[in-house]
Amino acid sequence: MTEQLAARDAYLRETTATVAEVRERGLVLDRTVFYARGGGQPGDTGTITWDGGSVAVTDTFRDGGEVLHACEGALPAAGTPVTAAIDWERRHLLMRTHTALHVLSAVVWRDFDAKVTGGNMEPGRARMDFELENISVEFGRQVEERLNAALAEGHEVSVRFLPRAEALADPDLIRTKVNLIPASVDPIRVIDIGTIDRQADGGTHVASTLEVGPVRVTKTESKGKGNKRMRIELGG
Repeated sequence: MTEQLAARDAYLRETTATVAEVRERGLVLDRTVFYARGGGQPGDTGTITWDGGSVAVTDTFRDGGEVLHACEGALPAAGTPVTAAIDWERRHLLMRTHTALHVLSAVVWRDFDAKVTGGNMEPGRARMDFELENISVEFGRQVEERLNAALAEGHEVSVRFLPRAEALADPDLIRTKVNLIPASVDPIRVIDIGTIDRQADGGTHVASTLEVGPVRVTKTESKGKGNKRMRIELGG
């Protein structure tokens, strides 16, 4: 199994590694800083270089349980020492976006008692769906104001790992309407955002909510009974 360094330190930009396996769709490394897409967060892009060559990594995802780096170009052989480096600007924007979504879900949970029913993100933009009966433009403005106020409080973001039984016993930990964590995941990775939020999550985040910057709620819409959507966009 690939050692996934981003799970403990999202700020690592590159690492040395060894090619563990060459597949038709790309490379499996023994360790990586690349995040494999999941939970609504896209996979990382970047480069893999070695003595005499390099390839662009166009996506990172799981393939048969392994982290696969989808590459463009001629691939190195298994056993080759390489350097794996992410597109840091893209990753950091995704980290800011992901943390903004967590604080958004915390504000809506705290103030409106609504669980998350779905979500997705791209660098700097995202959507989140909530178990709400009604939504309006004014509601979006209200949430935007509260979201930015919470971000401006400068909450520290930290990572820890809890035994599955302990994590699932916390009623505030799983904010989605349906528990989407596979039964095989133990321990469960938990993201704490100061005093405002705690969620089971596998993605990458910034170290403080101050790093997110200002966020706009750009659209509110109904996706059916009891399912309402908010779209957000980060500032520069």
